[in-house]
Formats: sequence, C-alpha cells, structure tokens
Amino acid sequence: MKANDKDAKTRPNAVDAAVLERIKAAVGPKGYTIDPAEIAPHCQSWRDNWHGWVPMVVKPANVDEVAAVVAICAESRTPIVPQGGNTGLTGGGQPHAGGTEIIISTSRMNKVREIDTLNNTMTVEAGCILADLQVAASDADRLFPLSLAAEGSCQIGGNLSTNAGGTQVLRYGNARNLVLGLEVVLPDGRIWHGLRGLRKDNTGYDLKQLFVGAEGTLGMITAAVLKLFPKPTEVQTALVAVPGPRAALALLSRATETIGEQVTAFELIQRRAIDFVLQHIPDVTDPLSNAYPWYVLMEVSGQGAPDSLRAAVEAILTDGLEQEDVLDAVLAGNQAQARALWKIRESIPEAQNYEGQSVKHDVSVPLSRIAEFIERADLALAAAYPGVRCVAFGHIGDGNIHYNPAQPLGDDGAGFGAEYGAINRIVHDLITDLKGSISAEHGLGRLRREEARHYKSSVEMDLMRTVKMALDPNNIMNPGKVV
Repeated sequence: MKANDKDAKTRPNAVDAAVLERIKAAVGPKGYTIDPAEIAPHCQSWRDNWHGWVPMVVKPANVDEVAAVVAICAESRTPIVPQGGNTGLTGGGQPHAGGTEIIISTSRMNKVREIDTLNNTMTVEAGCILADLQVAASDADRLFPLSLAAEGSCQIGGNLSTNAGGTQVLRYGNARNLVLGLEVVLPDGRIWHGLRGLRKDNTGYDLKQLFVGAEGTLGMITAAVLKLFPKPTEVQTALVAVPGPRAALALLSRATETIGEQVTAFELIQRRAIDFVLQHIPDVTDPLSNAYPWYVLMEVSGQGAPDSLRAAVEAILTDGLEQEDVLDAVLAGNQAQARALWKIRESIPEAQNYEGQSVKHDVSVPLSRIAEFIERADLALAAAYPGVRCVAFGHIGDGNIHYNPAQPLGDDGAGFGAEYGAINRIVHDLITDLKGSISAEHGLGRLRREEARHYKSSVEMDLMRTVKMALDPNNIMNPGKVV
C-alpha cells in the first residue's frame, strides 16, 4: 500500500511458521533476520512513501541457497519479493503490508567472479554495488558504462531486473544492452545456468532478455556476464546554454554528425531545475555569468590523447553560436570542473524535493517529438493548474525526459498531490499520442502497473500475462508488480 504503515512491525506473521523454520535451516543463522528493526529498512522505499511488512528477510550467500529458499516457497506457495539495493522508484522492491511475503535480499552475494579482459567481460554476482563494479572494471583498465545517481548503493541484480538506464545510454545502451549472460533461479527453485560470455549465440530464444526488465516477476537474477569496454583516455565535458529543446536537438544532431558515437552523454536541463539546485544544494555555483532558459550537459569521450577532442567540441559549439542554437557555453578544463558540472545535473531530484509536492514522470518519446511534448505538456498543465512549475530534465540524447510538475508557490502541497491521477492522465495521454512510453527507465513496479494496463493494448497485456503464467503459474515471484 502507498501510505504510512507505522504499526507494520507489530502485525502478526502471516507466513506459516514451519516454512520459516525450513528457510532458516537452508541458509543458516547468518542468512536471515526476523528482527523488526533490521527488517524495517527493507520494507520502505527511500522515495514515494512505499511501505509494507514481511516476517523475514532472507540473505542467501550463494545461488544454491537462493534456489533452496525459492523451492521451499514454491512448495508452500509463499510469495517472494526479490530485493537488491532498494533504490527503485516505483515500489517494485517493497512488499505489501499483509505480512504474507518474504524478502530475498542479494546483499551477501557480492563477488566479482571473473574479469576477462580479452573477451571484455566481467562475471559478477547480483548483490555487487554498481559503483564497485565500475571500480573493478577501471582497475582492470576497462570501463563498465552503466552510471546512475544511485550507483553508490544500487546493486547490479536490481539494475538488470529493472533494465536501468542512466546517463550513458546514448552511447552504450540500457542495462539490457550490457548483459551477455545470466544465472537465474526460476520460480520452481531450478537454476538456469546461462552465464555465457558470447556476443553471438543463435540457438533459439534469447532467454536472458525475459528476465532483464521483468522486475523479479519471472525469476531471480543471481549473477550476470557483463560487457566491458576500453577505458576512455580523453573526456570533454561542456555545459551549453540553448534557447530551447529544439535547439538542443539541433546541437545533438551537429555533434553526432561531427564526432559520431563519441558523444557519450547529452542531458537537457531546464533553468528552473538549476535554480532549485543553486537554492538548496551546498557547494554549487552557477557556471555561467548569465541565466538562460535551457541548458545541455554534453560529454564526449574517446581513446585519443588528452585534449584530442577539445578542438572538435569547440568547433561544434562555435558552429552552434553561428547558427544561434548555442547562446553560451563553458567547457570544463579539468576533472574537477567536469565533476562540478555533473553535480548540478545529479542534484536536481534532491533539490526538487525541497520545493514541495511534485508529480514525477519518467517518459520517453522519439527524439523528433521531444520539443513538442514539452511544449504541449507545459501548456496543458498551465491551463489545468495555474501557477504550476513544470520541471523538465533528463537524457534527451535517448529520448528520455524526467518531467516533474511541481506545486505552485504558496499552494497546498496536499491539494496538489491529490491531483496525482489527473496530472498523470494529462501527461501520459500526451505521451501515448506521441507514440512514447510512460516508463523509460524506472519500470512499472506498483506505481505504474495500472497505468500500463490503461495504455498497453490487450494483445500486449495478454502476451505479458502468458509469459508470467508459463514461468510462474503460482504467482509467487514479486506478486502484484508489473502485471
């Protein structure tokens, strides 16, 4: 449920005691907790106020223990909530409030099993922290490019289960594009040993893609073979002021035509978002002397000598100035300056929290429709909610915009929050009209489950239900999520 659940820890256990005893025996004393104080953080999301309760959090040490626990749950039809770092944004990793489920946490399964620099792969367990994998790859003189705000605490199993996106999708793709093989515990307790580091395997259905993005509803990812890339030796980062989203797209087109896939990240930022950051986040300064309506944070990278891309970036920006797609720009002179520019972008979600109630959207449209979406959505919401403060930012390079209308200044936050469904309908109807998606990278979970039913065709929903029924006929894997 999406409400305060302060009395959750006092609720009686709704899982058969004999089942819990069997699970304890399967994982040993270090492999579970029934302490309410230790359970509580697993049952609450860090954002959006999702709460629930379970009588036990299981923390297996290896895939065999996961399989043993899932087999017990399959036999007893005990529902399971797989959980990684618990950083999701749609309620997909939280249990319901009835105490009928258990959580299986991958936190103890955090080993890097192998790094193969010739094959450019890394075999890792699901509980590995994303930032730790970035470091492990870097130590091997390789790059693992998945990068997102929660990388210091999110786990790779959750990243794959939600098909995480992030800032470098433009060049490297979503999590789905970064995995070659998986190890998965199926809903009946069997283990699928699919840890193959092959880039070409044309022997039937690509089974791993069933589990990537399924949010733990079809099975539990326990390990993965991930792609690695050469570590860039040259990176240039620029914050560019532009007149609007159309100009930003013109700049993107010019950049990719000039230096191709070396454009690694291309982030659109509305001025209002920067104002929020400057007001609420310490140690942040405005990089440009004047304020402009829109900005792009652009990063390019390659394998050349230091500063070998700088002239190309300067030429792109100079051409943009001449074409009036660029109003001003600052090009980072060193890594510290680049990090300062990225801090502005990465601090936007936190800064917006200080501005009262907002309705957050994670949407995508074809790049050619981005400007139209923002223009039409702003007009529709301004007409329905005078004074609304629309905030748009995100990964314009891959068509993903985080569009977060905030309550008018001086307005009642509770009243604006009560309009959640109506605001969603305005935004999501428009997204559908533009042939976009209501969830670009955060997934459906519980937050957008009903929205998906509203917008997806009956054929698409039937196909999803068929897959779910085939793999999990007893509906024990993360029930009530996605489908």
